[in-house]
Amino acid sequence: MDKEIIAMLLAGGQGSRLYALTEKLAKPAVPFGGKYRIIDFPLSNCVNSGIDTVGVLTQYQPLVLNEYIGNGQPWDLDRLYGGVHVLPPYQKAAGSDWYKGTANAICQNISFIERYNPEYVIILSGDQICKQDYADFLRFHKEKNAEFSVAVMEVPWEEASRFGLMVADDNDRITEFQEKPKEPKSNLASMGIYIFNWDILKQYLLEDDADPNSENDFGNNIIPNLLRDNRRMYAYHFDGYWKDVGTISSLWEANMEILEPEKSGIDLFDENWKIYSRTAGYPGHQIFETGRVINSMITDGCHVKGTVDHSILFSGVYVEEGAEVRDAVVMGNTIIKKGAKVSHCIIAEGAVIEEDAVVGQMPTEENKGVATVASKVVVGKKAKVGPNAMVRENVKDGEEVC
Repeated sequence: MDKEIIAMLLAGGQGSRLYALTEKLAKPAVPFGGKYRIIDFPLSNCVNSGIDTVGVLTQYQPLVLNEYIGNGQPWDLDRLYGGVHVLPPYQKAAGSDWYKGTANAICQNISFIERYNPEYVIILSGDQICKQDYADFLRFHKEKNAEFSVAVMEVPWEEASRFGLMVADDNDRITEFQEKPKEPKSNLASMGIYIFNWDILKQYLLEDDADPNSENDFGNNIIPNLLRDNRRMYAYHFDGYWKDVGTISSLWEANMEILEPEKSGIDLFDENWKIYSRTAGYPGHQIFETGRVINSMITDGCHVKGTVDHSILFSGVYVEEGAEVRDAVVMGNTIIKKGAKVSHCIIAEGAVIEEDAVVGQMPTEENKGVATVASKVVVGKKAKVGPNAMVRENVKDGEEVC
């Protein structure tokens, strides 16, 4: 069965500007955000976008990266037909050759692509932190009847000369490409993410491979050749989170930005667009400026903006600012809202403790009972659940349950 689209992920870069971090490690394998590696982001984008066939082109220090990807199971890419495949340079009848450039790396793997006979191929970079819906990008490519589309982001004009720039008309058709120009004609920076019609890509890869003077690079060779031939080329405007983490400063900035998702636009806790990883069911927990944790065990995916004292929080628990949790066992995905007081109790999965509600109480000589709230129960605003209560049904606002 033919595939509509497959992804080719360029992951062979040496990452020399990351210095000590990549001396023994391919750049896409560099750890990020507490529980991830850089390559988790394009792989997760693929599976979230419905792309189930990915070729990962490796070259420099591939051992850790190959081991990490394995059979692709953490990203749901362990498929009988398709899935994720690591593609290093290999020995051929005419001899072996390192990947000489981004275009040459794809060219050396034409036979892999042809196994799936796709209509479209998306080219991705393994050294970017980006949350992008490739399905929407493909929809744009089809609507424009394009032969080549590139994802672009608007950058400040004063920074435009640092990027490869696409000059496009009012219909988003690309009319010119500028590689880090001194006098930019556009502020549409190429993200290095391309969609090609496969027949067009194959034609230009083979032509480029036959040119002894070519650098075998998409930016320097393939894209100029497409422009030369007046191919149907379009710029897809992307306005989400994207960062090239090829330098120490940009890698540090991207890590810092995950601490402020409302400001930066990168939210690792987004249930609608999960970032999958070999080590992460949830992102790491986060203790906010107003949060205070004392002698407690906080599991992955928790947001703590209130006080947690001598308690166990399972994965994905939210403790809002002003809430207090003491001597409590709080199971996964429970929400404890502003002003609520939860103590000496067990709260099951997915419960909601509304604002200013009280669940349980610290033990006294007379009463050492442990309050219990069942799964997915809502305890209403200003409601009170006594120390011996076993709550199986929702509790109304202001209600008292003994």
